[in-house]
Parts: sequence; structure tokens; C-alpha cells
Amino acid sequence: MIIVVNNNISDSEYKELISYLKEKKAEIHEVRGVEKRIIGVIGNKHKLDKDAIITFEGVEKVIPIIESYKIASRQMHPQATIIEVGKVKIGGIQPVKMAGPCSVESEEQIWQSAEEMAKQGVDILRGGIFKPRSSPYSFQGIGEIGLPWLRDAGKHYGLPVISEVMQIKQIEDMYDYVDIYQVGARNMQNFKLLEELGKTDKPIMLKRGIAATLNEFLMSAEYILSQGNNKVILCERGIRTFVEFSRNTLDINIIPMIKNVSHLPIIVDPSHATGRRDLIIPTTLAGLTAGADGFIVEVHPNPHVALSDGAQQLNFSQFAKLIEDYKIIENSVEILRAKKMKEIEKDASSSLQ
Repeated sequence: MIIVVNNNISDSEYKELISYLKEKKAEIHEVRGVEKRIIGVIGNKHKLDKDAIITFEGVEKVIPIIESYKIASRQMHPQATIIEVGKVKIGGIQPVKMAGPCSVESEEQIWQSAEEMAKQGVDILRGGIFKPRSSPYSFQGIGEIGLPWLRDAGKHYGLPVISEVMQIKQIEDMYDYVDIYQVGARNMQNFKLLEELGKTDKPIMLKRGIAATLNEFLMSAEYILSQGNNKVILCERGIRTFVEFSRNTLDINIIPMIKNVSHLPIIVDPSHATGRRDLIIPTTLAGLTAGADGFIVEVHPNPHVALSDGAQQLNFSQFAKLIEDYKIIENSVEILRAKKMKEIEKDASSSLQ
């Protein structure tokens, strides 16, 4: 449930309310707005007496949360969540650009990539260290040796770094080397891994599973949020459909839908969604126009010799073309984002009146 509290409530009255909720073994999530304070309460609803709660001084309203995802709900948190990674803000007016090679293959390759990504105005450098592959015979990633290469290249060019974590053990192994943990589509419902990531203080980018519904996607995010980590970035990376001309299908629909029902930022991954470099630029622009908070794209110095997923990686000149095309619509995208953000937050706040 959501408890709407007036900001004029005294400290002693507020503490009394919180104490009551804790006595009922409720999990409490506090959000302070401009005019009102919201307390999200998760717990055994049979022990929480709505009529008793409404009698506390300063409590204006008690609202049930209908969705199964509680903490991720826009009801719980009307304002959009903005996640800061160094100087980068994910979820604000300006979409974030993440790019880099599918896999870190050598120290020279990742440094060359980082230099070019910085030159093109990328915000966050991506690079796979551990690679989940469909075939056991495919390149599985360079492993731990590549972690300092990725970190040092990013640090030198002022780029935070993101890389995929596959196992609980790797959370600690990667902690000092990455700024954002990425959870791949295959692990979207690896709930033990999600729970452990929820205990860290680093942002988590959670990719949608290849056949996951919106509810399943947000419930996976809930596993992370429920452990205290509210720095969750969602990623639409394509779902499996009947089409045969692309690797997956980028689900544009889910972007505005997520914005309607959740406060979490969502970015698009056109590389995995299409599997084809000739489709990456138009689908990236489509995702941003639909309201995505950014994109993550695979870029390689020479995709033809890449050790993994060469067909879906842009070379440097192709990526420069993507940035060039994006700059044509950049101002309009930001205006639309600001307008839509205000509308959604206004609607969400009005539901608490």
C-alpha cells in the first residue's frame, strides 16, 4: 500500500507512524515529493490495518498498490528515477549513449575503442568480459584478465564502464572494475543472482528476457529493488517473434508502456534486437523517439574479425553516422522527453490526491 503523508507532519508524528509500521514487520520505502511524502509499505496486508493507519496525524490517504511489482511501480514513485554514474545521469532529459565492443578481445582493442567512443561523445563504455553463448564452442570471453584493461581504458578517457555479470561469484570479482553491472537476457530470472546484486551499491542494467512479459520484466527488477538497491536500469533488447530477417524484434511498445507504469529508466539495445548492423541506426532512432532513456550499441574497430557477434557490431565510421543522424533529432527528442515526463508525473501525482 501507499501512505500519502502531508509534508507538514511533525517529526514526532512521522516517527510514531514509522514505528507502528515497523512493529507490523512491514518493509518501508520512503519517497519525498515537493508537496507530499509517500511511504510505500510492503508486508502482510492482513497485519496492516488501513483504518488504523488513516487515524495517524498527517496521514491523508492510504492507497492499495494493484500491480504485483510494488517498488518498481509509478504509483510508489511518481517522479522518474534518475541514476547517476559519475557525471552521467540516466533517466533525465538527455538520453545516455553506451557503446563499445561486444567482447573485450585485447588490451589494444579496448583502448582503441575507448578512444573512439570518447571522441564520438559516448557517455558509458561497454565491453564484455564474461560472455554467455548459445554454443559451448563459441568464444566465452577473455575472462578476468580483461577487467583492468576495461577499467583503465574507461578511466583514461573519462568513461564509466559497464560489463555483464553471469554468476554470484563474479559480483565481487568485478566490483572494483565496473561502474554498472549488466544482467543479460538469459539471467533475467536468475533470482538468486538478482537478489545478490540488490545488496550492492552499484547500478544494475537488467535486460529483458527473449519472451518475458512486461510483468515478468518488472518483477525481476523487483528482486533487485527489494534488497535495497534502487539503481535499476531496464533494457529492451528484442524479443523472439516469427520474423526470420532479424535476430529478434525490438519491442518499441514496451518503452512508453514502461514509462506509464514504472519510474525506472529504460534504454534500448538495437544490436541484439536486430542482429544486423544495417538495422541498428534506424531502430536506435526509433527507440529514442519512443521515449527510451538511451541506447547501448556494439561497436568494434573491425567487426569482420570480431571474436563474437561481428554481424551486429558497427565499425567506427558507421557509429559516427549513427551519432550524426541522432544529432539531427536530438533537440526534438529532448523536448518530447521533457513534455512527456511532466505529463506522466502529473498523472501519477494526481492519483495520490
